[in-house]
Amino acid sequence: MMRCAATFFLITSLGFLSACRPAKTGSDEDVLVKVHGNSLYRNDVEKIIPKNISTSDSLLIAENYVKKWIKDILVFDVAQQNIGKEEADINRLVEDYRRSLLRHRYLEYMIRSRLTAEIREDEKMSYYEINTEKFILDKYLIKGLFLKIPIEAPELQNVRKWYKSQDPKELESIEKYSIKNASVYDYFYDRWVDFDEVLDKIPIDVSDKSRYLQSNKTVETKDSTFCYFLNISEYQLPGNAAPYEYADAQILELIINKRKMDFQNTFEEELYQDAIRKGEVNFFTNQK
Repeated sequence: MMRCAATFFLITSLGFLSACRPAKTGSDEDVLVKVHGNSLYRNDVEKIIPKNISTSDSLLIAENYVKKWIKDILVFDVAQQNIGKEEADINRLVEDYRRSLLRHRYLEYMIRSRLTAEIREDEKMSYYEINTEKFILDKYLIKGLFLKIPIEAPELQNVRKWYKSQDPKELESIEKYSIKNASVYDYFYDRWVDFDEVLDKIPIDVSDKSRYLQSNKTVETKDSTFCYFLNISEYQLPGNAAPYEYADAQILELIINKRKMDFQNTFEEELYQDAIRKGEVNFFTNQK
């Protein structure tokens, strides 16, 4: 019975909204529900109701929203009345969080405005050489060329010769051929890629990747639909230091984070020393 009364109240209240000009938000005329001195306004409920939905769906959303709002107020009031001595601890935690949030936001603002200098290549290289142990590989990397070509494509005998060579003329022939015939043409002689990602594209099973890479510079296989060609020009094994160019993004992030920490420590120490000089910090000792 109580739920029906609440629903009827919402239907009546929200119905008038659609028929009449809305009252000014925050005014007494706009109040939909009052609980223990807290007011929920019609305009607040209207904002959470999506457009172009049925009246029944709108009322259901509104009813659930209002009911939750009322419950939140009631639970909060009961908690506030019964929390007793713990209220001081809660207030302290809230204030600590507020200070931490303000401090974090301000430091982020200062860091963005101050740390705009571009990180030089020699700085990144120096950091890499000093901190090589931070860049140990946990995956297999390769450089090379990968082709996936329909099995009925023309001139496959030429592809078998071209893909094994890094001669510029052969590579140009592959590129021109691939535009017309290849389903996949991936040139990565100039960058490191994850060997596992390449293997996912080829119908072969490799149980010992280290031995496979040491023994195979070129790979050719096929299924009922495609021929697959892979040329491996270089490889790196897990446990070794990642190549500098592969670690570049990580190096950049680590240097930026280091600059942030250095700036934050310097900034805080300067504030501290300045406050000491100005007499804004007072130390007290117990005197008997």
